[in-house]
Amino acid sequence: MNILKLSTKNLSGNALTTVLNIILVAFGVGILSILFLASTQIGNKLESNSKDIDLVVGAKGSPLQLILSSIYHIDFPTGNIPAKDAQELMQNPMVKRAVPLALGDNYQGYRIVGTDSTFTGLYGLKIAEGTFWNKDLDATIGSAVAQESKLKVGDKFFGAHGLSNSDDEHKQHAYKVTGILAPQGNVTDNLILTNIGSVYKMHEPSHEEEKAHHGEEEKEINNREITSLLIQYRSPMSVVVFPRMVNQSTNMQAASPAMESARLFSLIGVGIDTLKWFAILIMAISALSVFISLFNSMKEKKYDLAIMRCLGASRIKIFFLVMLEGLLITLTGAIVGLVIGHVALSMIGHFQESAQARLTGAYFVADELYLIGAGMAIGIIAAIIPAIQTYRVDIASTLSKDK
Repeated sequence: MNILKLSTKNLSGNALTTVLNIILVAFGVGILSILFLASTQIGNKLESNSKDIDLVVGAKGSPLQLILSSIYHIDFPTGNIPAKDAQELMQNPMVKRAVPLALGDNYQGYRIVGTDSTFTGLYGLKIAEGTFWNKDLDATIGSAVAQESKLKVGDKFFGAHGLSNSDDEHKQHAYKVTGILAPQGNVTDNLILTNIGSVYKMHEPSHEEEKAHHGEEEKEINNREITSLLIQYRSPMSVVVFPRMVNQSTNMQAASPAMESARLFSLIGVGIDTLKWFAILIMAISALSVFISLFNSMKEKKYDLAIMRCLGASRIKIFFLVMLEGLLITLTGAIVGLVIGHVALSMIGHFQESAQARLTGAYFVADELYLIGAGMAIGIIAAIIPAIQTYRVDIASTLSKDK
């Protein structure tokens, strides 16, 4: 007797209940799959983008906003800081490396970042094609920018004012693509890098305005501003001393990526935990539903099972027949749920506005294997009582009764 074939026929004979149970299991597994995938990707992005940055210095405001805008490029900056003050901090003995950033423009939603060569060392950037920027209006673009925008080495483009809106273009100056970065697997894939002088030039007045405001120009040049500094410490002692010095003795603020990222993830974690418990509740309901359907099915088929016993089927085979039905339902539901989770996350990522924080369904985590195991465990738990009842069926008393 082929118990797999018989189990499949039994389930197809009660197709509506079987499909409902599969959907319940799939829904619970799908939610958990999305949560595992999303939380893992977010955690990896937070770690990979800030692993070599000890501190971010910028204008006073929200520390979390400063971190999000300067490291992850998914929020607006808290403001600007005087370039002169930033230069003094860069020369502080406690600072090993300081990377200046000047933000404010974008191209098709990709942020244009004014910086210097220390940025390439901080992220270990490598060129796939062309060269790094070396003068005003040169631009080196990330791999994702090149792929999505179709820009090539030698192409020119206009930046737009703001960090997301592409309406207000700076038509007076065009950037030239001098190089394309090799894929880094971090935020730099979605950035356009240039020197800080290019950012200043984009916001200089036109030739006519320059004539009219010639007296103010010198003052503006002498009061240049940047957005923030990414800092690496020279020694562990700086962790305590340097941020306090910045916050108390300057008009700037210092924010720790490690602390702010942990706070951000804890805030996200509250929602994730709530959804996890909701998904676990759905899976518990699905286990109860599978149990009830198998229990009722075995009661209805008690006579047929007794006939099978008379025809030579052993107690063990009948036991495993019921167990297999439970496993088939929940295992199918778990696999369908994983597919739903990946497809749903791909759709979510497709409609995300921020390319820097984009999620993908083309990603797998080890925790998903536990979901398949959990689905099988649910099937075993749900089927064990009906299977034991079937194992204990008394052939004589069952056949002596009217069907």
